[in-house]
Amino acid sequence: MDGVDAVLCDISSESCNTLAAHTLSYSNELLTVLNRLCSEGPNELNTLAVADRLVAEAFALAVNELLAKCELCASDIEAIGSHGQTIRHYPNGDAPNTVFSSQSARGFTCQVGDPNTIAVLTDIDVIADFRRKDIALGGQGAPLVPAYHNAVFAHKEKHRALVNIGGMANISILAPENSGIAPLGFDTGPGNTLLDKWAQQHLNKAFDENGNWAASGNVNEALLNHLVKDPYFQQLPPKSTGREYFNLQWLRKTLLSFADTAPEDVQATLLQLTAITIANDVKRELPAPRNQEPNEVIVCGGGAFNNTLMQTLRSLMPAFNVVDSSNAGIHPQHVEGTAFAWLANAFIHNIPGNVPAVTGASRPAVLGALFKSN
Repeated sequence: MDGVDAVLCDISSESCNTLAAHTLSYSNELLTVLNRLCSEGPNELNTLAVADRLVAEAFALAVNELLAKCELCASDIEAIGSHGQTIRHYPNGDAPNTVFSSQSARGFTCQVGDPNTIAVLTDIDVIADFRRKDIALGGQGAPLVPAYHNAVFAHKEKHRALVNIGGMANISILAPENSGIAPLGFDTGPGNTLLDKWAQQHLNKAFDENGNWAASGNVNEALLNHLVKDPYFQQLPPKSTGREYFNLQWLRKTLLSFADTAPEDVQATLLQLTAITIANDVKRELPAPRNQEPNEVIVCGGGAFNNTLMQTLRSLMPAFNVVDSSNAGIHPQHVEGTAFAWLANAFIHNIPGNVPAVTGASRPAVLGALFKSN
């Protein structure tokens, strides 16, 4: 929820090129409401419905400002791929509720950002609602980026891991091009979300810039060992998670037993948690190289700008070449937005966007729905 990233892409059957990008921040009012909607609260249906429109207006503004910056008009754009802003993700049917019986519980995911509003305000067709088809097919609805990662980042000869560190962290394990091996992928656990929330609480800042605050502390090994024993980290894929699970309430339960830990030491420990859970999964899933040249671990998302986190990842994975995605030709902040432009293009050309081995869906499927601008 650190803002809206709009990317302009030129996509063909042979390539996916990012031409320009624009970032727009949410208003403080909307950001506060979106964070509140991530957990149960009063009057949330009305709040969600209004937020749905306001997020869409922010998305449309980001698109229109990007087009103005590039001196383009709506007719130059084939479609907008809009993921929406996730506020709830319970694919396993374990959402807390007091209404339905356990037999009636169903998995779901919920994103806001009304695509009808985006289409009207931009005069461009919108393709949205990418996750729910996969959930209808018994999948997790996430992660959806491995198909895109495989199309864009697979190496001719080597295996690669693509690590996206957003609020949550997810990995894609990519076999060499033309190997015929489907990518693997899943959420490893928290990425930036706990780090950001802890920094907001203690520094009154949106995030810990460059991981400097974490670097000033010391990892509490006892606390870390307790955190990594969480059942999610032991669970085998397919699996996905979100801030509904990994949040400050989750952290505070453990901190009751570590109340004397200094805030900067908690931050250092949370950074180590993000790094070690990513590294453990990469080392388990990424095959060893067949020659002397190490396989690559490519990092994207906001976590790629956290120098302390990147240094920690490198120290935990010395056998791999850990770089950010700019080394593969795309800015780390633009990968996720480009992925949903790619998925929109896949919808237009009737190409499946999910990978059943990743999400657990019963079959591949074309993802998304079309919302016409006229």
